[in-house]
Amino acid sequence: MAINVYSTNVTSENLSRHDMLHWVNDTLQSSFGKIEELCSGAAYCQFMDMLFPGSVPMKRVKFRTNLEHEYIQNFKILQAAFKKMNVDKVIPVDRLIKGRFQDNFEFLQWFKKFFDANYELRDYDPIEARGDIGLGSGVNDMTGFIAPPLPRPPATRPVKSMQPPSVARPGLGAARPGAGAVKPLSGSRPDGNSSRVDELTNQMMDLKLTVDGLEKERDFYFGKLRDIEVLCQEHEGEAPVIQNILNILYATEIPTDDITQLELEEDVENNSTF
Repeated sequence: MAINVYSTNVTSENLSRHDMLHWVNDTLQSSFGKIEELCSGAAYCQFMDMLFPGSVPMKRVKFRTNLEHEYIQNFKILQAAFKKMNVDKVIPVDRLIKGRFQDNFEFLQWFKKFFDANYELRDYDPIEARGDIGLGSGVNDMTGFIAPPLPRPPATRPVKSMQPPSVARPGLGAARPGAGAVKPLSGSRPDGNSSRVDELTNQMMDLKLTVDGLEKERDFYFGKLRDIEVLCQEHEGEAPVIQNILNILYATEIPTDDITQLELEEDVENNSTF
């Protein structure tokens, strides 16, 4: 059974975000670029498999995903492993899957203490254990694990939208046709050109992360809208508010006035229950 830890995140023993990220990547042979990426829950599932072999069904873990419902599935697997090993920690799934730094950093700080309290040295190949699947934003889908990406400026936070336009993924190899992963330039190039290429590479990586975020937002809100649509269809005709909601869902243009919103609010007040 596991040794439970209850220390808070405010202690002198805590590592910096960079040290924590290095520990995760070094232990799992992964290539996470930032703490927020741990919101998928996959890394924690593998940590549990490393600490307590057989506690996690590794084939069910989604290691390469940007979908929130698959994040939730990973954390359900993690919670089941916690229960199996009598770990008392309650996982704040709703907060972690949102990908905010503070929530994920605090949970990682706790997990690092939990890991240190329970770790026993044994032979363990993390890449083989997850079926040679890459883990982290620095993973190339064609080749698996590669070195962590170059330092980059913080990604612009995606603007939330209920109907974001379809965005094409930028190709990292577009600037050099036929090339695979971006490689460091040789020392024979002038320093100016090398710095410029590094800057453009960082910008492309930043754009890719931004697009990934936009697509995740789009998929999340589309799923919400689909759930609302199904619920309304099941109760269609039972209350005027249902039809108003369906009208909004099926509208092809954004209303230019507040009439629809006002009607919806009035119907909600008059029909508090279906």
